[in-house]
Amino acid sequence: MAHRLRPVAPIWVAGRPQHGEEEFFITHPWDSAPVGATSWATPAQVETAIATAWADAEECAELPAHVRAAALDHVRRRLAEETENLAELICAESGKPITWARVEVNRAVSTFRWAAEEARRFSGSLQRLDTDPGAVGRMAMVRHFPRGPVLGITPFNFPLNLVAHKVAPAIAAGCPIVIKPAPATPLVALHLAAIVSETGLPPGALSVLPVPNERAEALVNDPRLPVLSFTGSEVVGNRLRAQVPTKHLTLELGGNGAALVTTNYPDRDWAAQRIATFGNYQAGQSCIAAQRIYIEEAAFSDMRDRIMRQIAELGTGDPSEATCKVGPLINEAAAKRVADWVAEAVAEGATLLTGGAREGATVEPTLLTDVDADSKVMREEIFGPVLVLQSVRTFEEGLAAINDSRFGLQAGVFTDSMSQAMHAHRTLQVGGVIIGDVPSFRADQMPYGGIKESGVGREGVASAMRDYTYQKVMVIPHTL
Repeated sequence: MAHRLRPVAPIWVAGRPQHGEEEFFITHPWDSAPVGATSWATPAQVETAIATAWADAEECAELPAHVRAAALDHVRRRLAEETENLAELICAESGKPITWARVEVNRAVSTFRWAAEEARRFSGSLQRLDTDPGAVGRMAMVRHFPRGPVLGITPFNFPLNLVAHKVAPAIAAGCPIVIKPAPATPLVALHLAAIVSETGLPPGALSVLPVPNERAEALVNDPRLPVLSFTGSEVVGNRLRAQVPTKHLTLELGGNGAALVTTNYPDRDWAAQRIATFGNYQAGQSCIAAQRIYIEEAAFSDMRDRIMRQIAELGTGDPSEATCKVGPLINEAAAKRVADWVAEAVAEGATLLTGGAREGATVEPTLLTDVDADSKVMREEIFGPVLVLQSVRTFEEGLAAINDSRFGLQAGVFTDSMSQAMHAHRTLQVGGVIIGDVPSFRADQMPYGGIKESGVGREGVASAMRDYTYQKVMVIPHTL
């Protein structure tokens, strides 16, 4: 299908559209055709965005809750009105199949809806202090106050909703925010900025600045952006921890998503369909994509065959077609890396059950078994359409295998036993345990984040608002 070339998109500096110093094209991962263009922000524009965010911080903090909520509701409505246009834009710049792009827009609508609701009820708490004799006659009022302007650095794989998960809670909490979108996918973030500009929020409330990664230091190091919210690789995230140790960091650094299927799980077709789908949706480019699948040995051969049948129905194709289920990776270099990792695993003794071939930026949905425990496809986040099946003898062995990773984002457990579910919740070293489903499940209002090398802090609107603010206590005598 021919892809439409959109007009040059302005960048957004302190709520105003501007043109940067040098235009660059955004190309479609499917066929490398240009689909749009924008420009790199100049150092002067970066300075204007930061200075205005800093100058407007107090005004943003003092905005009444109803004003913040009304702005967020406006964005929610406009996103809903533009669902198809935004979905086409997501598909064009990221290669995400149009069906999943529509899902992403709907999730962003939900994210802004939740933010509007949270803005109205973000109220703090009262605490009695007369539990000890020395505090009789006093009580404590605990409220959350904005930490100040936020720098949000966002990845390519959810170019709208992961921007929304930084922008929406920032507005709700009263924090100005500067977004640095992924260089491969800036267009939808710029479109979101245009919608936010319609709300009448202070100019410094939002800037969206395309900046090359090698020139991001000015943003990261600036003390006027005391909060840094980053979603991306653990390599970059760990460098940021060392680079700005005095800033408040929220880091979502990816995962190595694992699921365990128990012998007694009653709906094996459901489990196979979910595993096949969410190991390959968005070409596996999701932090919580299913990657390592552990199956109790009595169910292994049956589940393997069911998963293979489900994968056979996926196929690959042009992501703008409604029938496409698995599209390209973000670029050919990413696809080559994934195919190389698969070939390396096979050379180390793994069995390739299906897939593994690459054409351009597209990799066939791939299923491996008998994989060496130290193989990259087991140890690293592959970020591609690859599933690894491994047999385990017991439920406990499966939990231990999931934990045998330096990542700890989310895990799935297919069980119908409440005792097993509760045990998994206690035992698994992850930020989220999904019972009866893959680790890829996420509701946008729930706390979302990991432990170990999967990061610090939590997304989910209310959780992010708490990360963007600090608690301040006022002790009040009863005699007032």
